[in-house]
Amino acid sequence: MPEKILIIDDDLDTLRLVGLMLQKQGYQIAAANNGPQGLQLAFQTPPDLILLDVMMPGMDGYEVARNLRANEKTVNIPILMFTAKSQLDDKVTGFEAGADDYLTKPTHPSELHAHVKALLARSAKTRLNPVTNPTEPSGYQIGVLASRGGLGVTTVASNLAAALQKRNSASVVLADFCLGTSLLPIELNLLPMTGLTDLLQMPPAEITRQAIKEHLLMHASGIDILVASAQPRQAQAREGSAEQFQTILQRLRFMARFSIVDLGTGLNALNQKLLPGLDEIVLVVEPFDNALIHARTFLDDLLTLGIEKSRVHMVANYRLRSESQLSVPQVQERMNFPVDATFTPAPELLLQAARQHSLAYTVQQESLTTQQYNAFASKVEARAPRAA
Repeated sequence: MPEKILIIDDDLDTLRLVGLMLQKQGYQIAAANNGPQGLQLAFQTPPDLILLDVMMPGMDGYEVARNLRANEKTVNIPILMFTAKSQLDDKVTGFEAGADDYLTKPTHPSELHAHVKALLARSAKTRLNPVTNPTEPSGYQIGVLASRGGLGVTTVASNLAAALQKRNSASVVLADFCLGTSLLPIELNLLPMTGLTDLLQMPPAEITRQAIKEHLLMHASGIDILVASAQPRQAQAREGSAEQFQTILQRLRFMARFSIVDLGTGLNALNQKLLPGLDEIVLVVEPFDNALIHARTFLDDLLTLGIEKSRVHMVANYRLRSESQLSVPQVQERMNFPVDATFTPAPELLLQAARQHSLAYTVQQESLTTQQYNAFASKVEARAPRAA
């Protein structure tokens, strides 16, 4: 069977000419003209080698490489950066992002083929002669978000984390990425609130597993929480810190069986960079007509970014007792998307949990809310690869 090469380049002429040249050499070719589409193809059907451009709009090649290296399906696939950026700093950045080789455009077809052959041969040798130690197991990462605020994203993320921990007796980390807008440290009385802020101030190379571990807070529910500051002025720390956020996620993948990431709301620049590297995305919606119109537009934008539909799971959060709320079949009809889980109103239980600085899941073990989160956690467990 011919080796498969994925070409990711926004230049259609490059896709066509390079693709034809490599096809003549006997390779199977797949092509993508932007970063998110390339990630989708790579995660869906991992190729033997990735030929990656750097200068692409939206998500550049460096970001694509980091996402490839953060996913267990693509972490070991050789990456050849093929770009017009020829400065030394550009090459250093490429290698730091995860590239195995770097080739500057324009180049002769024979030189490109030589680099491709060398990388594939090196990769094949590694597969035939693997290291003696088993591959370190990686965890399953879930991002939770909504199209707008006030839909209960943090409630869903935190209670799902508690359910997964209780059911698996496994390490679960709740990463609160809502810097400057988070209520979680207030609701759960988590101090200090500087964990995430401190990590974002570090160079990515210094954000080690040990550094993250030192900034995690253990909650009574058994989950470890990376706390985001609730101080509004801290929100600006998100700007320019995408690499730190991505590094935190990469480290957490090997620190916990499940990592639940509270992404807050919207498709801001940071969320657009983080979403492709997550295993699963939970979209929280509210069962009202106008809210679902907005959520449907949000879902369309999400899929346009190259996020596979199979990775998105919608939950309907019935926060209020209201006759104007739509039924689950109506929600599915409006969204043209299946509802994976439903959470019925429980204001008294949520108030009791808030007063105890706890979670609804743990306050009343026999409650309907706990049963609903157990059912949702069961579905997540079925989608996640079995722990080694």
